[in-house]
Amino acid sequence: MQPRKIVVIGTGYVGLPAALLLARAGHTVAGVDIDENIVTAINDGILHIKEEQLQAIMDDPTVRENLKAQSAPCEADIFVIAVPTPLDDRNKVADLSNVIEATKSLNPHLRTGNLVILESTVPPLTCREIMTPLLERSGLKVGESLHLAHCPERILPGDVFHEIVHNDRVIGAADEKSRTMAAEVYASFVQGELLLTDDVTAELVKLMENTYRDVNIALANEFAAVARTLKMDAGEAIALANRHPRVDILKPGIGVGGHCIPIDPWFIKEVEPANSRLIFTARLINDEMPAKIAARIRAAVRDIENAHTVAVGAAYKANTADTRESPAIEIVRLLRADGHRVDHYDPLVEGMTFPSTLAAACTDADCLALLVEHEVVMEEVVATRADIQKAMRTRNVLRF
Repeated sequence: MQPRKIVVIGTGYVGLPAALLLARAGHTVAGVDIDENIVTAINDGILHIKEEQLQAIMDDPTVRENLKAQSAPCEADIFVIAVPTPLDDRNKVADLSNVIEATKSLNPHLRTGNLVILESTVPPLTCREIMTPLLERSGLKVGESLHLAHCPERILPGDVFHEIVHNDRVIGAADEKSRTMAAEVYASFVQGELLLTDDVTAELVKLMENTYRDVNIALANEFAAVARTLKMDAGEAIALANRHPRVDILKPGIGVGGHCIPIDPWFIKEVEPANSRLIFTARLINDEMPAKIAARIRAAVRDIENAHTVAVGAAYKANTADTRESPAIEIVRLLRADGHRVDHYDPLVEGMTFPSTLAAACTDADCLALLVEHEVVMEEVVATRADIQKAMRTRNVLRF
């Protein structure tokens, strides 16, 4: 593929890695963001996503030459929309306002032969029923003089580079020409297989992937609840069940976080509520986990006057600093709302590190709640267990 002028709208967790790799592949890239601080940071070569491999790409002279950030779109050959699609918490439906505004912003800059790619995760039929009419206000016809494709993002916080480069990519469009054009774009930096389909299928596939994880996490959490009622070791029971060659039960936990798994299943329910009852139930199970974990912590210190709890872990999963939709943060919020004294730490999250050591943080504590078991945390727990127990007033250590 010959180098193209590409505008990437949205330079967050999804858009910035894509912009970096497109620039490294030789394309001239304009990263568009409404946050002037992000625009300035990118132009200064500063990565606002903590990923060593991505920072190395940012420092590449080719990337620094090809990537510029700005606050508004401009004319280009290809436009990539990678803006957030949060959940409307009250109605449990997708908030597509960012996608709508980004799409509208393109109209003054579109010309015949342009390709628009949506990477944002959206409910099925978004490309056809929302984006197409908006794009056609430009006077161009989608599928004829203008091309539209959906390529769901592939981002794993903590390992962004490997996922975006090596994973297979699903590319969907209503017409073959749009699919082919989009595939050429991704072939410039993706080493995984490019899988072509229609746009609605591509939209649903992304939701299916994250919903699969959500449902299986809910099953593991239900098994753990049953085992707890029966006074059994859930971990042992799951490990034994997993010895069956066709069984692979996940580990139970404190809930589900991140920007994808706790949100995407709702998008399926939004478009097809009659046939998403299991999906809905799984969401309820996982959403109520923080309240259940908070209740277990309360029970551990119920008989202790002026109890002091130390909660460790604020990220939504181990070994990352990403706190989006974190169940750990919700657990601490619930405890504090009940008047519990809780000190909350996470050595990977800026501003939440231990004062010196975990043992020092546990001074006079009545409960140590290990909510997110980062490797660095568990190594310190093992190495300084005696010091931690000595520092505590009451030796309650809870793992989930």
